[in-house]
Amino acid sequence: MPGLHFDSILFLCVANSARSQIAEGLARHLFGDAVRVQSAGSSPTRVNPHAIQAMAEIGVDLSSHTSKSVDTIDPEGVDLVITLCADEVCPLFLAGAPRLHWPLQDPDRGREELSEEARRHHFRVARDQLRSRLEVLAALRDVPEGPDPREFHASIRVPDLAAAARFYTWLLGVAPKEWTHRYVTFVSEALRTNFVILVDDGQTLHHDTLYHLGIDVGARAAVVDAHRRAAAAGWSIHKPARTTWRGTPLHELWLKDPGGNLVEIYARLTAAELAEMPADREPVLLVDDA
Repeated sequence: MPGLHFDSILFLCVANSARSQIAEGLARHLFGDAVRVQSAGSSPTRVNPHAIQAMAEIGVDLSSHTSKSVDTIDPEGVDLVITLCADEVCPLFLAGAPRLHWPLQDPDRGREELSEEARRHHFRVARDQLRSRLEVLAALRDVPEGPDPREFHASIRVPDLAAAARFYTWLLGVAPKEWTHRYVTFVSEALRTNFVILVDDGQTLHHDTLYHLGIDVGARAAVVDAHRRAAAAGWSIHKPARTTWRGTPLHELWLKDPGGNLVEIYARLTAAELAEMPADREPVLLVDDA
């Protein structure tokens, strides 16, 4: 299964006063009862009042939290460890759980002469950075099974086709497979990448077939399977799984990522499948529920 799999998290820093306490409060708020959340430190002190205030501003109460020693944490009850130390030495935690390191500067800045408002600002910055990281972590928890990619495809526009062709030949270490006056195609077996650069000359490009991202999944059945998995996962299906014959014949499925970018999941046709091409070359749907 892709993604991350955990039912408990431990956040670690030195004093268990600010960063790890903020992370604990945010994670409890984000995951609810689905994930057990703890925090601890190697030299615990007290929960910083500025951390309590910064979290209260977004409706999360840390007033009942206490600083805890890492020695009090049972390693058997931790699935994922996240360390937050930047310049300090993070606590040693002897457990076999996977680890992530998110280095954040201590927002207290105790050695700096700061106004109270400047100090509060640093706590808000740490809070917001941790919240964004935790939102990504939550999105990666238990991602459903997806397709089995064999090749990555990407197309970008460039202002100077020849200059870009020279640069990407150097960068990818392969000469272009083919080119026209509108585009240059690179195929790198080492990188499992099909990369196309497109001239940005003000002309309308065929968005579906050129300007997009994509993955090759190898066979018609895999494209159909990707359609089923995408539908089950709730992804946006732009065009259902089908076989197209014009241009490069492909089995293809078009999705939109959460930002609206087009993503093609495709497989090239075998010789036997090419022989099935209809006279009108109209696309053939591969699923019945489109």
